[in-house]
Amino acid sequence: MRSNYSYSNMESGMNHSNGDTNSSIMEAQNNESIDELTEQVARLKGLTIEIGNEVREQNNILDNLGNSFGNVGDLLQGTMRRVSSLLDRGGTKHMFYLIAFVVGVMVFLYWVVSHKS
Repeated sequence: MRSNYSYSNMESGMNHSNGDTNSSIMEAQNNESIDELTEQVARLKGLTIEIGNEVREQNNILDNLGNSFGNVGDLLQGTMRRVSSLLDRGGTKHMFYLIAFVVGVMVFLYWVVSHKS
């Protein structure tokens, strides 16, 4: 009986030793997983910061573009007022100048586009 007792004590000691080894292996794997997650979080943080910077830059560009369109709209309204007042004054002479100007602009644009190619 004594030999059974000592054998079971040895077996229990081995199981305890295997348990420690398994715990060490699992802890090492957990640490590796934590390190990988830390790297991924750092990459995501950097990406988020870059996206935030890009969004701010795009918003600035859009604001500037909106201001530019506002200025162009004001210029166009002023031009339309002048054309309207020109037409209100009447006379075929003014209408001829207006048509000649529009045709001249169209010919010039056609010439520019055809010489670019």
